[in-house]
Amino acid sequence: MSKRDYYEILSVSRTATDQEIKSAYRRLAVKYHPDKNPNDATAEEKFKEAAEAYSVLSDAQQRQRYDRFGHAGVSSSAAGGAGNWGAPGFGGIEDILGDLFGFGDVFGGGRGGARRSNAQRGADLRYDLEITLEEAATGMTAQLRIPRLETCETCKGSGAKEGTQPETCSTCAGSGQVRYQQGFFSVARTCHVCRGAGRVVKDPCATCNGAGRVEREKQMEVKIPAGVETGSRLRVSGEGESGTQGGAPGDLYVVIHVAEHDQFERQGSNLYEAVPITFAQAALGADLMVKTLDGEEKLKIPTGTQTGTVFRLRGKGMPALGGRGRGDLFVSVTVLTPTSLTREQRRLLEQLAEVESKDLEDKGLVDKVRDIFG
Repeated sequence: MSKRDYYEILSVSRTATDQEIKSAYRRLAVKYHPDKNPNDATAEEKFKEAAEAYSVLSDAQQRQRYDRFGHAGVSSSAAGGAGNWGAPGFGGIEDILGDLFGFGDVFGGGRGGARRSNAQRGADLRYDLEITLEEAATGMTAQLRIPRLETCETCKGSGAKEGTQPETCSTCAGSGQVRYQQGFFSVARTCHVCRGAGRVVKDPCATCNGAGRVEREKQMEVKIPAGVETGSRLRVSGEGESGTQGGAPGDLYVVIHVAEHDQFERQGSNLYEAVPITFAQAALGADLMVKTLDGEEKLKIPTGTQTGTVFRLRGKGMPALGGRGRGDLFVSVTVLTPTSLTREQRRLLEQLAEVESKDLEDKGLVDKVRDIFG
């Protein structure tokens, strides 16, 4: 059966650049990779076909011979097909897929099966901190106590008894991986003896029982900036758990929760406050002292103010995070109706009621005259 044209297999033109050929192969290799298409003979054949095409077209000399003589010009070098991982210009499938597509662990990672690093970064930690609205407005320094895993000081993180060292794992020869043959290529899996560490502790440290880390409580100060709100997350670099095998420590994330206030309601950088006023203050007007985060502030209530009227005090809200100005305080007034009256209050209100009734009667008479004379 005649072979398909290599350019056709990779869906590239005969003038394609090396990068275009490499990119085309990547797409096909990922699409038809056996791990993504288990027990699919068609996909496996396409995978081998693409690998063979790439092994020829990625090498300048072989590509030149193929362009002149077709398959006959490269029949000997390409005879191995997909299994010819050592073909000139073809450093192995891990070179193509390893870093970009994450197949490094499957194929042993890195060119030539080089030993990988066993260092692991420490875990990130989360601390939920509740603060008051006033603390959120001014900023503060919080005293935190963080339980975390830290490098064992006795064994310096090696996990081995003082005076000894971990030994190279005999099962994986220190690589942390064991290779198995699977189909036409080999697969590397994490070593079950050393669990990928590449080393085995024969005499464990008595302090950490061979773990290399111990649990301790760290006391620290964290500055909370003004303007934070519920859900704000502060990152403290390097204050998470210690890494293993020389790995970097994780980070600490402080998540802010601002407690509800008994007087103010917050929406972003603005504050809202409800203030009761008397009927007399609403009718006659008044100078009212209202509470703000900065202390009491004078608010002028104009004559005839109605329930639900909202007044705005500029710059009396919350500071914006990062120091970009302040929000406003919105004061909503409610006119209170008295539920119990003194004798004097009742007498005065009755007089007012008589005046209001007379005003309504006069207004009604005026309206009637207007109706008569248009």
